[in-house]
Amino acid sequence: MAVLKCKIKPYIQPFEKMLAIRELTSLSGSAPSLTESEIGGEYYAIKTNEGENFLASKLSYWESVQNKATTQVLREATVNVVRNSVSPEQIASQLPFNGSAPLPNRRVLRYGSHGIHEYRGRFFPQLVRALINISKTTDKGIVADPMCGSGTTILEGVLSSQTAIGIDLNPLSAFMSRTKVEILKVAPDELNREYKKIHDALLRSKPSGKPSGLKYFKSLPEHDQRYLSLWFAEHVLFDMEEIKQRIDEIENPKIRDFMLVALSNILRTVSYQKESDLRVRKEMKVDTDLDAIREFLEELGRSARIVLAFLYQNQKSKLGNYQIFEGSALDIPVHWKKYLSKVDVIITSPPYATALPYLDTDRLSLSYLGLLSRSNQAEQNLGMIGNREITDGIRRKLWADYEESKNALPVSIVKTVDLIERLNRNSDVGFRRKNLSALLGKYFLDMQKVFEGIYLSLKPGSHAYVVIGNNHTIAGNRRVDIETTTLLSDLAKSAGFISLESLPMEMLVSRDIFRKNAVASEFILDVQKPK
Repeated sequence: MAVLKCKIKPYIQPFEKMLAIRELTSLSGSAPSLTESEIGGEYYAIKTNEGENFLASKLSYWESVQNKATTQVLREATVNVVRNSVSPEQIASQLPFNGSAPLPNRRVLRYGSHGIHEYRGRFFPQLVRALINISKTTDKGIVADPMCGSGTTILEGVLSSQTAIGIDLNPLSAFMSRTKVEILKVAPDELNREYKKIHDALLRSKPSGKPSGLKYFKSLPEHDQRYLSLWFAEHVLFDMEEIKQRIDEIENPKIRDFMLVALSNILRTVSYQKESDLRVRKEMKVDTDLDAIREFLEELGRSARIVLAFLYQNQKSKLGNYQIFEGSALDIPVHWKKYLSKVDVIITSPPYATALPYLDTDRLSLSYLGLLSRSNQAEQNLGMIGNREITDGIRRKLWADYEESKNALPVSIVKTVDLIERLNRNSDVGFRRKNLSALLGKYFLDMQKVFEGIYLSLKPGSHAYVVIGNNHTIAGNRRVDIETTTLLSDLAKSAGFISLESLPMEMLVSRDIFRKNAVASEFILDVQKPK
């Protein structure tokens, strides 16, 4: 048994440090002890039969093992290489790292294909990797996320050589998740060639040229054409047509999809949509300031460089398999039929009880990319867990459904929902507060089905880690806390799980445009299927 010295990342948060100790303990088989503490880092000694290369390849929150940089920090360090708009050739000349690397001195949450496309409510890739380690899931294990969103769990499972499976009802989320994995299978030199080709072709395009009379745009359903025409200036539609035409000329579908994701990520910017708002509302923009080709080239350049750096560093690493199902987490037993009782760990972040209109904010991308017609979006939105867009008639139906089924819910949930309903019923409130109790009833009934599906999919003794946030509302001029973490813990227990822990996570200021809508607190809920 060897004694190894491991350096923990000096810039991580307290809850991450706790996870760091747990993942090292899980991988090494014994608890580490602090041996040195100095400016710039802490060192821990670990007695283990595992080799230093094994630990360095797996650990998430550690900088080095026996002074050997971990695979994780080298992946994160690729972000430092692409700063200041360096050329792809300069990136290729510096990677893979040989000897010293520009290790991060801060938290790096968007590296490789994790860094493409904005997404509300995403969680941290390092968190996923650490939880995979803590769960002791082997390279042949199955990692799952029934509400996979932008694909963070899926991508980290694949990068950890496991099989990763996911479900999402939002077609853009499913498309984005697949693209993030598939682009890692492309040779970096091929991606660079295609990037330069489309970059040069679009630079040569005449401003607001009119290729083939909006051929692609007119292939969309008429309802979508009318809707999109309300949100984009005519010259922007022509520029988008030029971009789409150039993307369609790319033979490799993995690269083609990668560029479509880049196009999706600029649609809000070049539309009349208010960028700082969760809802789809218009704001006055000067048409001449809306330059889709310029925005696309900037976005594609940024995405291509961050992915190229990762590919040059990571191209010899073994990738796991994956499968993403487009559908509802309410139907886990249907989508994951062949995986039932075979999943080693579930890591997921469900919607935060009406906090975000997930599908609603993606409507421009869904329509323009042909992923979901505008005429079908309202119906699909009703099926989203945590949806908050309902009519008065639907509200009455949801409340009737809740009243009929609430005896199957934990008492703590019924007390919270019924209190909000009673307070709002006796007050003069707006439609959103009036809808809240019915929406909460639906949310917890939906999550009951999700937990039942999670239970069926896990192996006996396996864990589900649920990252969730608490919330509050004003009902009848009174603040009512919605302790979602506790309520979901009670719900998990009613589904047969053992509730082990709710680990609090410090809320960090989000860099994305939705930070003002962030919930006040987050927890990692750890539940286990009995052995």
